Amino acid sequence: MNHHFITVEGNIGAGKTTLAHILSRHYNARLVLEEFTDNPFLPKFYSNPKQFAFPLELFFMAERYKQLKELIHTKDLFQNVTVSDYIFSKCLLFAKVNLPEEEFHLYQRLFEIIHQQLIQPDVLIYLHSPVNKLQQNIKKRNRSYEQSIGDEYLFNIQETYTHYIKQHNIKTIFIDAANADFLGNDKHLKVVTDALEMDLGEGQHYFTLP
Repeated sequence: MNHHFITVEGNIGAGKTTLAHILSRHYNARLVLEEFTDNPFLPKFYSNPKQFAFPLELFFMAERYKQLKELIHTKDLFQNVTVSDYIFSKCLLFAKVNLPEEEFHLYQRLFEIIHQQLIQPDVLIYLHSPVNKLQQNIKKRNRSYEQSIGDEYLFNIQETYTHYIKQHNIKTIFIDAANADFLGNDKHLKVVTDALEMDLGEGQHYFTLP
């Protein structure tokens, strides 16, 4: 497995953190998880999106930058692989959905200044699940501030991710995760690890779970 920086991405409730945990154990990798619970604007955003979207996205960008910047300055001698449950470009994707046009253009200017300072993942694993499955997962994990998330919002996030993946040449392992059970089904995990060990070129590579 020749990848040193693996990123798992997906919509809200897609299972990206679960898979990132499993892959970090499988490859004895350093694990970088998004610290979303530290964002004081998150519960406020879901109750009043228009008022709190901009500070929400600014806080997320600052925290993600701080986390990923440390990857450049620190190197674990015993762990050659890093697994993260987010890509920094996530900042721009969510901002595009959540911010009005003028605020988004300001945010985009800040993003572009910061983005070029960070290392990019060798490979992106994208978990694609239908909105009804995402809603089931959101209800199951039972975070109170997420229970009001609507189907339309999840669909917009999904469309934004899909467009991003198609427009960029980053090596992407696109997984149909509608029935994924990475914790309970070894065959599902093997699809991912086999894909990571293939000599894949840039662009999108689609895999279906058995």
